[in-house]
Amino acid sequence: MIKNISNLGDAAVYCDFGKEVNKEINSNVIKYFYSIRNQKIKGINNLTPSYNKLIISFDLKLTNFKEIKKKIENLNINEAFVQNNKKITIPVCCEATFGLDIDILEKKLSLKREKILENFFNKEYFCYMTGFIAGMPFLGNLNKNMHTKRLETPRVRVPKGSVGITEQFANIYTFESPGGWNIIGNTPVEVFDSGNEKDPNMISPGDEVTFNEISLDEYKSYHEQ
Repeated sequence: MIKNISNLGDAAVYCDFGKEVNKEINSNVIKYFYSIRNQKIKGINNLTPSYNKLIISFDLKLTNFKEIKKKIENLNINEAFVQNNKKITIPVCCEATFGLDIDILEKKLSLKREKILENFFNKEYFCYMTGFIAGMPFLGNLNKNMHTKRLETPRVRVPKGSVGITEQFANIYTFESPGGWNIIGNTPVEVFDSGNEKDPNMISPGDEVTFNEISLDEYKSYHEQ
């Protein structure tokens, strides 16, 4: 499943699973991520999964590249892999206040607003990875007629909870942040809870996500609960 294992600097291992970005390859990345984490291999201090790569950082005082490489190659994924994938529904309001780029998307995609939202909400998404900002999920795969480039001029501030699309992915901004994704709505749900030290991410790699459209009144009611 791993195409190549190589050094990355002095204290990291680079696991390459291939060039393509798809669910099958990413599922292999996730299997190794959880398997290595569950094994608690001596010296490993951080694991960073992406669409088709896995970076394993380690403490040079405790181990080295050859030892880590050997353990990875001998790892029995079927025995070591334990993961409980979740199915999650996220409410999203797409009123004008929140759907910042729907007008732009109508021109980019040559689709009417109603069709854009229909395509977006009638889809189950797969979480490939989290990152860029803490807990931000990268969710694929959008229908091909929804693929679009980033904004030509990124925003200095994208509001927390914004839901955006770019290329084949959707994401959720877990904090206010600069960004160039095309924003179609906002969720009132806390997708990342910094106060939860054990598991701050609502959405983790391997989870499946659907979005549910809500009205502005329903959006406001979340904050009143």
